[in-house]
Amino acid sequence: MSSQIENYRIYAVKYAHFERRSGDNFIGGDSHDVAMPLDYFVWAVVGKTRTFIVDTGFDQTMADKRGRTITNTVEHGLQKIGISAASVNDVIITHMHYDHAGNSTLFPRAHYHLQDREMAYCTGRCMCHHALSHPFEPEDVKSMVGRLFDGRVRFHEGASEVAPGLSVHWVGGHTNGLQIVRVHTERGWVVLASDASHFYANMQEHRPFPVVYNVGDMLEGYETAHRLADSPNHVIPGHDPAVLARYPAHDRETEGWIVRLDAEPR
Repeated sequence: MSSQIENYRIYAVKYAHFERRSGDNFIGGDSHDVAMPLDYFVWAVVGKTRTFIVDTGFDQTMADKRGRTITNTVEHGLQKIGISAASVNDVIITHMHYDHAGNSTLFPRAHYHLQDREMAYCTGRCMCHHALSHPFEPEDVKSMVGRLFDGRVRFHEGASEVAPGLSVHWVGGHTNGLQIVRVHTERGWVVLASDASHFYANMQEHRPFPVVYNVGDMLEGYETAHRLADSPNHVIPGHDPAVLARYPAHDRETEGWIVRLDAEPR
């Protein structure tokens, strides 16, 4: 059976940036109060015959609305690694927040993989509360509903194999339906934690990020991510600029914004 599991390449593609203080990144704040910015990523999981995009980012209009800085568009970043957005057949959405589920027209032929709980969450009564709804964009949710009726949404419940060597796993926490992605690579099982942990520090110090639906699920999610990965060095947080420093660049031209997560960290 193991011989049938493919070794995928994984690219982390930075597309935006936001200046932020450390006190804003932990429940209860941070006594150090130092600069602790957010980088925004999409991920590409590339196999011999299939390519999967994990999350879709946001565009310039949303960056202007939310006060973020686009550093390279998602489309441009994917082009740099030889991927045409128009040809992508599979997109995995870890959760429906604006920075993970935007760019609604970028992947016109793709099927989207989503947890049942996340669709129920972002279209249900929890969205009556601004504290929970503010990271969502109504147009992104409407776009996903449109894809559903076009037959382009594949729902998953809990843990599910998407392809040999590639699976999704519900953890919740940050949103009710957040899923993480487990990928088999030449260096072993890598987990794309997305916003299960924004920074290495959140999971390493068990200090949750303050945008959260269920704190208990978030804490348990740290354990799940590490259980699914081959080592702590195989768990990749969702917004930490340190990812770009730890992993080798795709090439010289993309130094500092596209790295290979299937390679050994530096």
